[in-house]
Amino acid sequence: MKRILLTNDDGYESEGLKKLIKMLKKEFKAKITIVAPAAEKSACSHSITLTKPLRFVKVGKRFYKLDDGTPADCVYLALHAFYKTHLPDLVISGINKGANVGEDITYSGTCAGAMEAVLHGIPAIALSQFYKNNEEEYDYKYALKITKKIVQNIFDKGFPLEKKEFLNINFPSSPPFKGIKVCKAGKRVYNFEAYSNINPRGVEYYWLAAANLDFEDEKNSDIALLKKGYATITPIMLDLTAYEKMKKVKKWLKVKE
Repeated sequence: MKRILLTNDDGYESEGLKKLIKMLKKEFKAKITIVAPAAEKSACSHSITLTKPLRFVKVGKRFYKLDDGTPADCVYLALHAFYKTHLPDLVISGINKGANVGEDITYSGTCAGAMEAVLHGIPAIALSQFYKNNEEEYDYKYALKITKKIVQNIFDKGFPLEKKEFLNINFPSSPPFKGIKVCKAGKRVYNFEAYSNINPRGVEYYWLAAANLDFEDEKNSDIALLKKGYATITPIMLDLTAYEKMKKVKKWLKVKE
């Protein structure tokens, strides 16, 4: 029997996680374990908790929330506590509420759950549902249909990537859906806006502003295709070395080969 470990960064009560659990239990004869943060951990990146203890709280059968844990904590400790003799065949992180595209991948707690898995040699996918600000309901039907196909392919054909690589998958906002595209990560355009206010004690505080999904004009990027109605699949590698720039840096520093 296949073993699947699930996590996310929206918290153990998130709708995307609930829908994913229901689909996987219906469609696959697999031993499914869920370990998710007790509270939302969006944009926590690949952080792990080193300064305080963490505690599993049982929610249901093979379902736990990790008290104040991050997605990376969830995967790390799940492997330690629940997979002593046999690692999971697949780790799935999501389905996240909101896209994780372009450089946002480096902020993403959803992607970090997948990153932690592949660090330990386990195939992993990160799932994110794009939505528009004016949408009141989120349609996960298309996301679940594609996820089913991808999981089935992994079980039937094996994982298509090398070690320390994962699939980052984003689903379009609303119909009509145009299909699936394998593409590169785009280039986001960021700001550094924040809202300031004064608390009842007269102390100024700041609340970081949510960034719009602005991007550079690249027609075949994950961001552009997602906005056009395509589901996007981007292979992500954890090796961040800019190899083609190494000679330039050596020359700049006058370092000998």
